[in-house]
Amino acid sequence: MKTSLPLGAAAFLCAAALTSASASATTIGFESLADLDPVTTQFSPSGVTFANTIALKAGLSLNDGEFPPHSGSVVISDDGGPMTMLFSTPVTQVGVFFTYALPLTLTAWDVLDHVVGSLPSAFANNTAASGDPGSLPNEWLQLAFASGIAKLTVEGDALGSSFVLDDLSFTPTGLPAPEPGTSVLMAIGLTSLLAGRRFKRL
Repeated sequence: MKTSLPLGAAAFLCAAALTSASASATTIGFESLADLDPVTTQFSPSGVTFANTIALKAGLSLNDGEFPPHSGSVVISDDGGPMTMLFSTPVTQVGVFFTYALPLTLTAWDVLDHVVGSLPSAFANNTAASGDPGSLPNEWLQLAFASGIAKLTVEGDALGSSFVLDDLSFTPTGLPAPEPGTSVLMAIGLTSLLAGRRFKRL
């Protein structure tokens, strides 16, 4: 005799796996960083970690005549390669103010490491004194993906030192990045739900 989870139990299992908390936007201004700090896990309590990233402060390592901060006096820059941001909880949108000396490409990735969006900068150079005609520093660039962005990469020069960014903003989905066990649990729940519906029709 063919058996399956009761329809209600399967639905509850799926609901439990997919439950999300209400989420609001987080904004990070980087003012807590010191000049030339490598930026890695300092903002993990806020939900994001960085790779290939360094802090620059106006009046010290930052040429704020060409690369003015959007707010405050500290920005972050690519260091040694494309900058990577990893979100502890997938985000529905991520946006940042950029000033750059070379064209930028932002690429968003989901929890399975698939590309879900890409965005180029509007200009090749938007620095304050020598930027392209019509450009302004601190260009707002944003990517959104309803099912969640788990990683964002920002690429200018392959070796780094090609842009600064300020006032990072992102909105968590409320869903944690699924562990392998969670993915299996969701698959079992969905399979059981479908099997229950099929069994009910027979």
